[in-house]
This record gives sequence, C-alpha cells and structure tokens, in this order.
Amino acid sequence: MATVNIERIERDITAISQFGFNEEDRGVYRQGFSAADMEARAWLREQFEALGMTHEVDGAGNVMGRYGPADRPAIIIASHIDSVPAGGIFDGVLGVIAGLEVVRTMQDNGIVPDFPVEVIATAEEEGRFGGMLGAQALTGHLTLDWLERAADERGNRLADAMSAVGLDYHKALHAYRRPETIKAFLELHVEQGPVLDAEKTTIGIVEGISGVFKWNCRLIGKADHAGTAPMDMRADALMGMVDFAHEIPRIIEEEGTERSRITIGHVECKPGFPHTVPGEVDFTIVGRDLDEEAMRMLSNSCRRVLSSIARRHKLKFEYEEMSWLSPAYCDKDLMNLIETKTKELGYSYKIMPSGAGHDVQFFCGYTKAAMFFVPSVGGISHAPDEWTHWSDCERGAQLLYECVTDLACG
Repeated sequence: MATVNIERIERDITAISQFGFNEEDRGVYRQGFSAADMEARAWLREQFEALGMTHEVDGAGNVMGRYGPADRPAIIIASHIDSVPAGGIFDGVLGVIAGLEVVRTMQDNGIVPDFPVEVIATAEEEGRFGGMLGAQALTGHLTLDWLERAADERGNRLADAMSAVGLDYHKALHAYRRPETIKAFLELHVEQGPVLDAEKTTIGIVEGISGVFKWNCRLIGKADHAGTAPMDMRADALMGMVDFAHEIPRIIEEEGTERSRITIGHVECKPGFPHTVPGEVDFTIVGRDLDEEAMRMLSNSCRRVLSSIARRHKLKFEYEEMSWLSPAYCDKDLMNLIETKTKELGYSYKIMPSGAGHDVQFFCGYTKAAMFFVPSVGGISHAPDEWTHWSDCERGAQLLYECVTDLACG
C-alpha cells in the first residue's frame, strides 16, 4: 500500500508556520490579505511548481494547484492557510498540506489520475471581513454590494485590503466554479474541539455543519445610584441579562437537541461605572444546531424568555437578527466512502457534527462534498498551544489519500 510521508508533512507545516509567527507569544498572525498571508500563498505556489502542477491565483485570492487532465471535473482538496491573530499552526493548514502530500504520494507511486486532483488554499476563511471569501467566491455566494461594504473590526475595507496586495475585488465575482467542473470536494481539518481527543477516537466523519443565528440584543432599564436605589425598585439591565443566561440550559433541554449551543459571547454594560446600576446592557446571542427546525425553536424560546424577563425587571427588550446560516449536510456517498476507507485502515471513528464553520459548508448541496476531522489535543484551537499529534496528522493524510485515489482513478 502506498503511504504518505509524515516527515514531508511535518516539514511543510513547520515551514508555513513561519509566515506570521510571533516569537513573543508563539502565535501565528496570518490574517487574510496581510503580508504574511500573501507570503504563505507565494510559498504554496512554489510547492505546486516543484511538483509540476499547473497553478493560479483567482480573483478572490484562492491559490489553486492542479495535477492531472485539464478537461475533466476535479476532485478538490481544500482548506485555508490564513489564521486568526495568535492562532495555531494546524488550523486549516493541515488540510492544504495533506492535499499537497496526496499529490506527492501519487507521483511517488507513478499514479496519473483519470480525474484531476486540485489542491486549493481558500482565501480569507477566518472571517476577518465577515465571511469566508474564497469558498463563497468559488460557489457563487458573493455579491458586489457585500464586497464593497465588507470591513474588518477596525474599519479597514475588504476592497482596500485586496487592492493593497494587487487584487481587484471586482474580479472575485469571476472566481465562480460551475458545479460540473467539480467531481467531489473533500476537506480534512483538525477538530478544534475536545471530543475525539477525550474519547481516544482517530477520525471524526462530519455529517454536517451546524447552522448559526446571531443576534445583537439590548435590555434597557434605568441607570441609578448604587447606594441609594433600593434593590426592589431598580430596573437593572444587567440583572435581566444574567437571569436570561441562567435560563439557557432549560431552553436547550426543552426546545433543543444534544447538538444545540447557545452562547452569550459579548456583553457591554452602560454606563459601566462601579457605583451606578447598569441602565443598559448590550449583548450577543449566538445559537447553533444541525437541525434548522431546532434552531427556530431555540430562537423563538430565547425571544419569549427575554420578553418575560424584561417585563419582570421593568426593562425594554430589543434585538436585531444579524445573520441566519442554515445547516449544511455532507454528501452521504462521500461519507460512506470515508467510512469504508477508515475501516480498511483500521482506524477508530465516529459520525459527528461540526459546530464550527468551515469552507465545506458552501460546497454542500452545490456539489458532492464531505469533511473529516483528526483530534485536537485538549480541544484547543485558535491559540498558540493548538496541537495535533503528528501521528494523527499522518493518519488523516493517509485517509485523505485513500479517498482521493479511489475517486480520481477509474
């Protein structure tokens, strides 16, 4: 059996980790369209060139390398190489480097595929500008209006960031790939959660990407003196939010599923002074589930509970739904192929959802698309101490190789 070379995988992941590496906190700073990001993309093109692969950068900044015939639909192996600030070295990168290793292993064994294998490092997956630009561009989920409005948290416009690295944002709309040019889409990723590591399971076969809704919420009461306002006469906005936070487990138990998640991720008290009763609190609610009906039930319950709490605390409740992303389900045939190859390799596995968003979600329903995970030690990700054992990287790459050669050859 042809086997991938973990030494090459380790060498490449280590090499790409140097682009944007910070010696002080040991994190990777390679946000989309930063200088470090563009240097890493140039490095990847050099690897494609060394393997004799045809390669290009499309209008969205996706870097693509192709091995095999030019006139047939491709098996795409894709993930991302941009990072969050102070990120780890495996998030996204493993999937791209494993794709590179699949091509190398095919060439080592004299395999010329009947269908081309295409390795893609998607652009700006981590959402610096509020989306997953590369995957959205490839699947036709971009609009000119969004491209012109998108900006990061500091107000830097996506259009300007692209222009600064020599890309015309208008051309991102030309990156669309018609479905008939793709035979299958596969993404290997570290789990970014604790389940596989805790259960000592090698592979997580992803059944789908959880849907997500995001609210900006506001409870408005009355600011008052913390020393003179009696406790039973206050309209304390923060107390209302805290009461809601305590209701989250009950909401999930009654309306959700074992895959439900509700998170209050950002809170701002106003006026925010130690000796003043909070007259207003702004906060976010993010809900997730793999079942869209469950998402609706959770959403409706959150609204009812917050309205009731507001009345009890003499508050006004306002909210705005910022986004609603429906769940995305992986292709059953590809899931079965991954499961079959996993069994043949003798790896332990489980079928599981992904609570985090990934490039694959834009390809689900658009073409045959699937994803699988390898463990993250301690479930840590988006942090300098993110780690996946090299042996698990090797197993993931080997499984990817087996699936891709099955799809590409014959």
